Amino acid sequence: MTLNEQHQALLSILRQEAVSVLFQPIVSMVQQRIVGYEALSRGPSNSSLHSPLTLFATARQCGLLTELEMLCRRKAVEAFSRMQLPGSLFLNVSPESLLEKQHYPGRTLAMLKASGMTPDQVVIELTEQAPIDNFALLHSALVHYRDMGFRIALDDLGAGYSSLRLWSELRPDFVKIDRHFIDGIHLDPLKREFVGSILSLAKASQAHIIAEGIEQTEELKVLEDMGVDWVQGYWLGRPETEPAACQNALQAHLATRHPEQTLEEDREQALDSLLITVPGVHESETVSQVLARFQQQASLNSLAVINDALEPVGTVHCHSLSQAMLKPFASELHGRKPITLLMDRDYLVVDVQQSLERVSRLLTSRARQRIEEDFIILRDGKYAGLGRVIDVLRHITELKIIQARHANPLTLLPGNIPIQECLARLLANGQEARLCYIDLDAFKPFNDIYGYGKGDEVLLGLAQILRTLCDPRCDFVGHIGGDDFMLVLRSADWRERLHRLDQRFQQLCCAFYRPEHILAGGFSAPDRHGQWRHHGLLQLSVGVLMLPAKGHGIRDPAQLAEMASHAKHEAKRVPGFSVVCENFGPAELDQSTGLTTSQNTSQTVGHVGGSA
Repeated sequence: MTLNEQHQALLSILRQEAVSVLFQPIVSMVQQRIVGYEALSRGPSNSSLHSPLTLFATARQCGLLTELEMLCRRKAVEAFSRMQLPGSLFLNVSPESLLEKQHYPGRTLAMLKASGMTPDQVVIELTEQAPIDNFALLHSALVHYRDMGFRIALDDLGAGYSSLRLWSELRPDFVKIDRHFIDGIHLDPLKREFVGSILSLAKASQAHIIAEGIEQTEELKVLEDMGVDWVQGYWLGRPETEPAACQNALQAHLATRHPEQTLEEDREQALDSLLITVPGVHESETVSQVLARFQQQASLNSLAVINDALEPVGTVHCHSLSQAMLKPFASELHGRKPITLLMDRDYLVVDVQQSLERVSRLLTSRARQRIEEDFIILRDGKYAGLGRVIDVLRHITELKIIQARHANPLTLLPGNIPIQECLARLLANGQEARLCYIDLDAFKPFNDIYGYGKGDEVLLGLAQILRTLCDPRCDFVGHIGGDDFMLVLRSADWRERLHRLDQRFQQLCCAFYRPEHILAGGFSAPDRHGQWRHHGLLQLSVGVLMLPAKGHGIRDPAQLAEMASHAKHEAKRVPGFSVVCENFGPAELDQSTGLTTSQNTSQTVGHVGGSA
């Protein structure tokens, strides 16, 4: 298709307004809800300009970028308003269009007014496709958007020509990390380093990070663990023209990846203990009524604004509202208007079942969360009350002190008391799990030959491997003492995790051995009786106690530990890396190995001999 033909096709699209708009959800993982939608435009399905890349590239070449973007923007605003979608509308804007002569201010504001929307519902998302030379003019244009109440997002950080400079000079409210750095992040340490540095920059500049392009559960897990809360991608929801059912589908999808209860979190750590049952204010109440409520209850910091379905739509902060009403003629201008005009739409809401640890991580990573502000707590999707940031931070501090008191001094992993508490919770809750007692073969001879400093390095490295292998939402890792560790695995892929444990441990140990010991497959050192003999290289022995959900009759956690220890001793009888299972249940065939495990008997599930 020639350039002229593309030009004519584009003119036809503009005349007929033949663009379609799709909406892709942006999700808060801690809040478990949709916090906004990005509007994505497409050309006619039967046109060579159907692809957005081709469509906007053609508009840029033909000098019609402003006209096309304004058309897409109007279509997005109208559809977003018509469907009453929740959260913020993210509108893509090319920076160069702001510099074109055809661009003049006020049109976006007029679109919103015509559709009954306000600027605080919209985020202007800068998409960079070409070098920007006139930073001063661009900065002036964006200051103009901000003055009208719009928020600013910087798209595809790391992919554009000058995105870091844009971030530095424009100080956006949101920064989107380019999907290149998200794709396979669970397999790439360098990508994790990049995202970690971006999180540090975001905290310093008070920007909110959004990770886009998420397509795998593993990617999402890594980002959650790093403290990224807002996410976007096909895993969470594809672009749709009618995304009304997105939230229900999202909830069902998220439910498939979250266990009912974690092992490292006590029930008393849930937010019930911090819930303040403060009635919310209805969105139809006037500013004067809400102000009177604050005056009657001087202890209130905030109030939640709710709709007829008892769902939160915003928050009102006592200090902010009081300051706004102190301005000249404020009472006359705003007193009789609904509180929705002065409420804060950038509010934090969490479910009462969320753990304190996750809520604390969200609060500390949230760019604009002030310690004196409150957050909203939901129960079954409905408003339940408020929580205070200072209460969460205080409880987390107390928990960390307790954890540190009972941690192993070398690895800082939970020690014997937390391990016993974990096993007690398993029994109390009737949870199925695999108790993996891990021991190092030939560790004492290794210490004798290489010294205790190298031995400590091995233990520290093993501890780090165990941490990374565990899913913190459902697994547990503890350090019994010396070279003994305890894994409690509820992850369905526990066998694969143990296989990766062996691989990573052997890679770790290769760095410590002398070349001659690697060639010999071991080293000579005195045994426990003082006799010199040949010892193999370091290997792991894993005793696995297969704990069913119910029906085992065990009440004492010490009995569980003893049975896991027995399986470990059986594993140490097998040369090389070995995993031996002890099963409570009746004899059954292990489908993955073809071996039979039977009640109260130890059976070898797998072993790997040889050297590192």
